Amino acid sequence: MNGYADQSMGEHRAISRAELASLVYKTFNLESKTGENVELTDVNPNAWYAPYASKLVELGIMQANDGQFNPQSQVSDAELEQVVSKAMQRDVKSVHHWMSTFYSENGSATRGESAVLLQTARQAIPSDQAQIQSVRSLNAITLVVTFDKPLTAADEVFAKAQTDFAFSGGLTLTNMPRLKTGSIATYIVPTSVQNAAETYSLTYKGQDAGSFEGSDTKLNMTTASQVTNDTFEIEALQEHGVVDYGYIISAYSGGRGANAFVLNDQEQAGGKTYQIISSMQARQVVITPEGGEPIVGKYVPFTQSTDGKQEPKFRLPEGQTLQSGVKYTVSSDWANIDNASFTARSFDALEVASAKAVSETSIEVTLAQDPGDELFSGRNVTLTSPSGDVLTATYKYSSRKGATGVFDLVNDGKLTPDTTYTLNPVGDWSVASSVIVTP
Repeated sequence: MNGYADQSMGEHRAISRAELASLVYKTFNLESKTGENVELTDVNPNAWYAPYASKLVELGIMQANDGQFNPQSQVSDAELEQVVSKAMQRDVKSVHHWMSTFYSENGSATRGESAVLLQTARQAIPSDQAQIQSVRSLNAITLVVTFDKPLTAADEVFAKAQTDFAFSGGLTLTNMPRLKTGSIATYIVPTSVQNAAETYSLTYKGQDAGSFEGSDTKLNMTTASQVTNDTFEIEALQEHGVVDYGYIISAYSGGRGANAFVLNDQEQAGGKTYQIISSMQARQVVITPEGGEPIVGKYVPFTQSTDGKQEPKFRLPEGQTLQSGVKYTVSSDWANIDNASFTARSFDALEVASAKAVSETSIEVTLAQDPGDELFSGRNVTLTSPSGDVLTATYKYSSRKGATGVFDLVNDGKLTPDTTYTLNPVGDWSVASSVIVTP
């Protein structure tokens, strides 16, 4: 690697595909990886680069068209970006950010540029020995934690992270840590609501990881509004400097496409400083009817940022509904809401138009029209056979495509072939008239 940064080694010369294959192979220790054997018809098996080219093609990191690897061809910046992203299993936008000083849409990558990028990528290889370098509170429910190396996928899993992250003062982790797009090893870490008057200590995997001051900074939300008879939402706007974490974390970068972006270490992009809405899992707010008693509304999973909108939804306790004509006010210990009140009205139930089995354990449910949001979330349906046997299916989070969502059977239930089931929604969220499912 270091030789390529030396002018005598031609750092300004375009790098060939053969050279890149060798560097990537060695940077990411790919010898232990197994893939599907691929024969490269234009590569001499005795050539110095042959094992590297073959391995990268086997693993799908580099491409060979009709068995042609073209080892002496120059590597474009676009190909370099894709190769490094695939090799390290990191989002393309992060790699693009690391290449920002030299990337050109139609340019060729040089040996020096490739070496510099791979040196950065080497630092971003996950490690199960990662240690915390710094921790700071970003807002009342969010920390920014920087490690010396990225966490492994196993260490990011919520159940494991809950054990590894231990806070004083009763503070808890509320969802998994998420790696910021474009960073080496900086994470957005959601917590229960912090006490601004308290200094918290943190241990990670049993080792002291420092302390931080609790924050009293609340998220600036815009408007509370009703969306169904038992559900309401709280809007946040990027133009007001508030961004859902889904737009700035590596794990979601690909799915957000052009809407994903990179925040620097001061949470800035394009000259604007942003507040970050971290995971809403386990969040709740209070909604109070005028002249009545407060009610706790709990977050509806996977609704905080959908269809290009930042509008986390909250639902009343089961069986309770918003009463038409009554004014309600929403309050929170983690958010300020500019327009916190609305007058409830009656909403028509969603209508199920059809349903079909997609496997013995799943069905697709299609509404009469696209709800334009995750209104399936947290909902159930029942399937009743002619003999009276009842199966329950629950919505599979984030499975909606337009008006159709997938529902999975619970309690190890399975559909019986050639049996006609009658579908009915559970609760008043929807209605279904003579909707049948026949596996």
